[in-house]
Amino acid sequence: MKEHKFYEYVCWGVTAVVVTISCIVVALLFLRWQSVRQAIRTVNTILAPITYGAILAYLLSPVYNHLQIILRKFLKKDSTAKAGATVGSLIVLVAVVFGLFSMIIPEVWESIVGIVNSIPSYAQVISGWIEDIFSNYPEVEQVILANYNQGVERLVTWLQSETGLMANIEKVLTGLYTGVISLINLVKNILIGMIVMVYLLNIKDTLSAQAKKIVYGLFSIHAANEIVEKVRFVHKVFGGFIIGKLVDSLIIGLITFIWLGIFKMPYTLLISVIIGVTNVIPFFGPFIGAIPSAILLLLVSPRQCIWFLVSILVIQQFDGNILGPKILGNSTGVSSFWVLFSILFFGGIMGPIGMIIGVPTFAVIYRLIAEFVEKRLASKQLSTATKDYGDLDYIDEKKKTYIR
Repeated sequence: MKEHKFYEYVCWGVTAVVVTISCIVVALLFLRWQSVRQAIRTVNTILAPITYGAILAYLLSPVYNHLQIILRKFLKKDSTAKAGATVGSLIVLVAVVFGLFSMIIPEVWESIVGIVNSIPSYAQVISGWIEDIFSNYPEVEQVILANYNQGVERLVTWLQSETGLMANIEKVLTGLYTGVISLINLVKNILIGMIVMVYLLNIKDTLSAQAKKIVYGLFSIHAANEIVEKVRFVHKVFGGFIIGKLVDSLIIGLITFIWLGIFKMPYTLLISVIIGVTNVIPFFGPFIGAIPSAILLLLVSPRQCIWFLVSILVIQQFDGNILGPKILGNSTGVSSFWVLFSILFFGGIMGPIGMIIGVPTFAVIYRLIAEFVEKRLASKQLSTATKDYGDLDYIDEKKKTYIR
């Protein structure tokens, strides 16, 4: 009896110490938040190649698995099948990246050259438009011309001053140098990430086995089974959503390309790539891609710009109501409102990456909370059906009856 009480006191003491330490850690995190953010950024910078490699390995794992299964039928050795699947995955990755860049870069260059060459004509059109508008209002025209002349004088003065353009060239060059260094670091991280991807694809089964071994060693069998099941659910949600969204975006890009080609609109390939890439972002993606595309078309023809916006609206409706549900199905299991909420919330915290992974992340959190609540209700012998709580007034504690 005394040993039981002593053990109970020890548990209470350990719990109190853990709670106290947790409170202190949380308080320090809030007080030193800027330092914590800087530390997180430093760690992210150091681990960037590992992160890129893990993302590439996760995205290419379906390709790797299928190739490995096919090669095992023809090649008896498992190591040879793995090597062939790895080479095949690298070929797919390089083909996709090279294909995108070979389409985008020439089109972007032609678009930029076309816009630059068309600037004088655009300026003449705008100038004539302004003259036509203010031709009957000489007073307004005088005010505008006076402000224009004043602006020109200020521009000339700024260019000739000591704090003008020449003084800021150093800043421009410094910014350009920083951008080039950042680009070099990005390319370096991606190349190292491809090496990491190769390693991860070949040892992913071993890593999975080691993780399960650790889980079953640290927790009870029941708790370990629960953890493994939850991890499988997370993989199913993220894998199904991300892979499905990539396929969906590829189809939307092709549909946009065909649709714009039928109407013979300019910058067809560039706009199709923009729409397809931004479509990866749920809900807001088509509109995010439509804005710069519409601006490009507006410089060429306002009428074509209007037709393009109507086309994007039709394509978005087709994607949201027909194509998306067919490909993604009910992979997230959350309503449209929570999809919008997750995009706004995680997008505000993590930016574009948060907008992409926000929906599956929220789906996982939503599922875990729902399972916890249902288990608590079941332990109290209460209904787990949401409809039973619609017009509920209260529940009788003794009879467990629902009073409405």
